[in-house]
Amino acid sequence: MKPIRTAVIGTGSISDFHLKSYARHPDAELVAVCDLNAERARKKADQFGAAKSYSDYKELLADPDIDAVSVCTWNNTHAEISIAALRAGKHVLVEKPLCTTVEEALRIREAVEETGKQLMIGYVRRYDPNARLLKEFVDKGEFGDLYYAKASSIRRHGNPGGWFADRSRSGGGPLIDIGVHMIDLCWYMMGKPKAVTVSGNTYRKLGNRANIRNLSHYKAADWDPKVNTVEDLASAMIRFENGASLQVDVSFALHAQKDEASIKLYGDKGGFEIDPEIVIVTEKHDTILNVTPQTDHRGFHFEAAFQSEIDHFVECVREGRKPISPVEDGVEMMKILNAVYESAERREEIRL
Repeated sequence: MKPIRTAVIGTGSISDFHLKSYARHPDAELVAVCDLNAERARKKADQFGAAKSYSDYKELLADPDIDAVSVCTWNNTHAEISIAALRAGKHVLVEKPLCTTVEEALRIREAVEETGKQLMIGYVRRYDPNARLLKEFVDKGEFGDLYYAKASSIRRHGNPGGWFADRSRSGGGPLIDIGVHMIDLCWYMMGKPKAVTVSGNTYRKLGNRANIRNLSHYKAADWDPKVNTVEDLASAMIRFENGASLQVDVSFALHAQKDEASIKLYGDKGGFEIDPEIVIVTEKHDTILNVTPQTDHRGFHFEAAFQSEIDHFVECVREGRKPISPVEDGVEMMKILNAVYESAERREEIRL
């Protein structure tokens, strides 16, 4: 069978994981790279062995030698580019979040239904080998009814700045950037129950914190400490139709002792933790046991998770199978994320 001919649109830092994974895949051929900066696009194409480079995504989409694309651009362009790609006959893997509004998400879903092409969302945490292992345990009833989850990703000095801190391009701050991972993974593990109410808070107290010395952190390519229109901290309580609930908090900046991440889910037969490392809690012979699965990685592993994500995308395109992170999930996630922001702005609970 011929390889799936792929291209990557956008060459920000996240794109390297897509480029590496396509380049390593035996059934994929990396054909082209696109970026508004033509020189950067050409350099990335040369680095990863792509024959073509573009500075206009519309020209790339007109290329008949491309079957599928990864969209790794600013959040506010995800809808426009994904819809154009679908209508150009390309399959699409779009980075999280799917887009920035529920209205955009619905338009993307319509385009998927109209074209019959695959669209997969880059909820990469679902594809991490440890998460996939735990999902098998969940599906086999190991934990029973998962009724409560807690997720937290706290950065005390971790605002990437640049477009991440510009709400007009990002759609929001830590909630839409890292909170989407926390919420989505818990929701996915819980069986994707329908959200019915959302109560959220957001705070803008500390800003970019460019004044902090002696601590380095990741900075976007267009980092500018004068630009910051997003929240520092977001927290939410999400209640589901089946009675389950999820509590989440995420930050770019907080007066915390250290950076922390944790994802914990609790069921009536057992529980488990995904971050900072996987642990299963169960009972046997009237005794509570903490069980540590033996795997290659104790915690989340970027390289392995992205390779697994790209492998799944290529497989779905080749076999015409629905991905495990389809457009419908993106629509529901945008409803939840937007409800958190709306709840915080209105200072009241939002019913979906």
